[in-house]
Formats: sequence, C-alpha cells, structure tokens
Amino acid sequence: MNDLLLKIYSRLPHPARALTANLRGAMLASWRYGPETEDLIAAAAERESWGVARWSAWREERLARILHRAATRVPFYRAQWEERRRRGDWSSVERLENWPVLGKETVREAARHLVADDVDRRRMYHEQTSGTTGTPIDLWWSRDDLREWFALNELRCRRWHGVNRFQPWAILGGQPIVPATRQRPPFWIWSHPTRQLYLSANHISRNNLLPMIEAMNRHGVTHLITYSSAAAAMVREADGRDIRIGSLRVVITNAEPLYQWQREAIAGGLGAPARETYGMAEAVAAASECADGRLHLWPEVGAIEILDDLTGEPTPEGESGQLVCTGMINQDMPLIRYSVGDRTRFESSNSRCTCGRLLPLLSAIEGRASDMLRTRDGRHIYWINPIFRGLPLHEAQVIQESPDRLRIRCVPAAGFGLNEEARLIERLRQRIGDVHVIIEHVASIPRGPNGKFRPVINKINGQPDRSDGGGA
Repeated sequence: MNDLLLKIYSRLPHPARALTANLRGAMLASWRYGPETEDLIAAAAERESWGVARWSAWREERLARILHRAATRVPFYRAQWEERRRRGDWSSVERLENWPVLGKETVREAARHLVADDVDRRRMYHEQTSGTTGTPIDLWWSRDDLREWFALNELRCRRWHGVNRFQPWAILGGQPIVPATRQRPPFWIWSHPTRQLYLSANHISRNNLLPMIEAMNRHGVTHLITYSSAAAAMVREADGRDIRIGSLRVVITNAEPLYQWQREAIAGGLGAPARETYGMAEAVAAASECADGRLHLWPEVGAIEILDDLTGEPTPEGESGQLVCTGMINQDMPLIRYSVGDRTRFESSNSRCTCGRLLPLLSAIEGRASDMLRTRDGRHIYWINPIFRGLPLHEAQVIQESPDRLRIRCVPAAGFGLNEEARLIERLRQRIGDVHVIIEHVASIPRGPNGKFRPVINKINGQPDRSDGGGA
C-alpha cells in the first residue's frame, strides 16, 4: 500500500477499514489458492519421501530450465551474457558456478529488468519486501507460481501441525491495520475471505493485551502466525495473567529466529507449542520445523549454496557461511545466485529426522551476515545468541559502539540481577575479547515500522542505531 492509500485508509472509520481489508483478503485468496491447490499439496507431500537420487534428478531438470530462461528471456541476465560473449567468454550458462552472485542492491535497482520479457507485469501479482534492511524490493509473480508457493506453505507450515487455512487463524504482525495513535480496541481486523484475524504487533501492551486475547478466543483461532519476539512480548506483557487461547494448537513463527527461551515462554504463556519457519518474500529458500523439532529445508524452492565469507567458496559440510540461493519457484522473475544476507549451515547429509520425512535438515539460522560484531584484531563474530541462554530476559539487543565498547540493552525478567549481568558480560567477552560492556535496562526495545527489531547493531559497520530487523 503506497503512502497516499495508507493515509486514506488510516482515516477511515473501523467498519470501512474492515470492508477494505475484506476486499483485499478476497483478492489475495484468489491469487494464492485455486482448484489445483490440493493437488499441489498432495504432490509436495509425496516428494517428502523421495531419496537423494530422485531429488537430484528433479532439481537438475528444473534448475536447467530456470537458467536457460534467465539467460534468454530476462533482460538483465541476457545483457550480462551477451557482454560476456562479446569479450570472448563462452562459459556455459547451464553451470550455476558460472553466474555471478547477485546482491540485494542490484535487485532493488534492476527489478523491472529481472522480469522475463514474454510476460506482462501489469497482469502479475506485485509485492514488495518489508524493507527491513533498506529500500523495499519490488517482486512480480505469475498466478501459477504464487499458488505453488502457497501450496508448499499450506502443507509445511500448517498441515504438518494439524491446522489448515480453512480454520480461523491469526497473524500478529507489523502492518498498519489500525492507526498508531489508537488507544482503544479493536487493534485488529477480521477478514472473512481468508478467515484471518490480523492483530497489530505495534499495539502490544499490558492494557491492550487482554482485548487481543479475547478477540482470538472469540474467533476460535487454531493457529497464530507471528514474529517470535512479538509472541514473547505478549507473554511478557501478561505478567502472570492467564492469556491462554482455548482453540490454539500451534504458534508458527516467521521472519526471525526462534530461541529456546522464547519457545519456552510462548508454550507456557499461550498454551501451544511454537514452531519455527524460515523464508523471505523473494522465495528463494524456505524451511520449516516439524513436530519433532527439526528444521527441514524445502528443496523445491531454491538451489542453496553456503559460501565462505572470505573466499566465496563452498564451505565444508557442517560449517556455516553466507546463504546464496537460486530461486526455482518464481520462473518469471528468477533470482540467480541471490545473496539473501543470512547465515546458516547444513546438518550432516547422514542426519535423519524421527518424523520420517527425508527432506534435508538445516541448522538454526544464525542471523544476517551484517549482524556481526568485530574484534579489535579484525575478526568477525556472528553467532552471539548463546550468551543469553538460561538468563531471565524478555528481550536483548547488542550494540557495538567501537571495537572495544559494547552496549547490551536488556528487558529483564524477574531474577535478573547483578550476578546475571556479570554472567552476560563474561559470556560476551569469551567470544569477543576484553572489551568494555555496558548493561542498559530498558522497558522494551523499540520496533521498526514492521514490528521487528535487529538483535545486533554494529556502528563500526555503518549500521544505524535503529530497530528494524529480526529480534533476539
């Protein structure tokens, strides 16, 4: 929604906003789901039992088709390869390693030239990324590709956990569905076409919490989709009050890592298990957690490379690196070797999950590549979230102000005192060295417009002191 439409929407009375949301919900449902959806879900479920050889053959054929289409029908890539040919470079377009890594800034600037020239953008579904790390990226989808993507989401985010899109469900998100200044309920919009209760994460507070819980109970929501930090914030604001939702079966987290302390808080406070998912609007990689607690990669979505930060070469099995992905769902705006900015690692190829699915296993997402601290001798420290394990904290954010000075903003829970502060400082120093650490107690960590906050801010790297990324 552009700024003008958003301004108009925010001034509408609640019934008019609800009508607008319902019209949009009907439009979204018509794009995302159709008569072929159940067949797509069944086919995806059958693929979950495939072995390595069958997956390799399926992916090789699909990847070859994507690369050929990109090189011949997508203006951005076609111009690249034509220039390479003029220079005498006859590298094969069919080999992924011959393609350069694609950065987010390039996609922002060249988005329209990344759409195939045999489709009409005006007839495609247009969306933008949330812009958590800069200007939003424009994306275009065909109806067929979008329905394939949402069929995978329906199966592996919902049906793995015994819920489905036909049941009432809720989103606790950062869209400005009600004015930011609103102080009385409702802080939500109900969409009949999608059976969705959209609650404003930006309105979570002690005073607003019980009306939100009552709304979820009144609509009988069976699953809640939200940021892990937003669900944990609900539990924090409950402060001992009963906020369980009688019909709730599962909390599905997205857009942020789900940490153990958040998992425990959500299950205890909301009365339903929390399950993690991983993905992005560009849909070049995706993973979801099964009921047995393992994070399964979705092989249909993208060809995944995990590359060393310094050399750009593939990392050995079990070692973490930057995630570079070639999308295989969106065939009309293909992103080839797209650096998503996240870090992770594969589990051993011999690992098997007790749930019985043979999908590859992904280790925990370690955060964005820019979410790193720097030591005085120039080393980079990426994975610092273990410093918070076992400590009574609601939220935390680490800010590196200089190579030898860091600030930790803490939203303390009961029992967080001087001893816990000392443990936190010791753990951080074990990872980054002898630095000056300031512990700052705050009531909450400010969110960005999308309702999320960045767990690490490195001012040395030029990151602004703002809270617009995934939560710790």
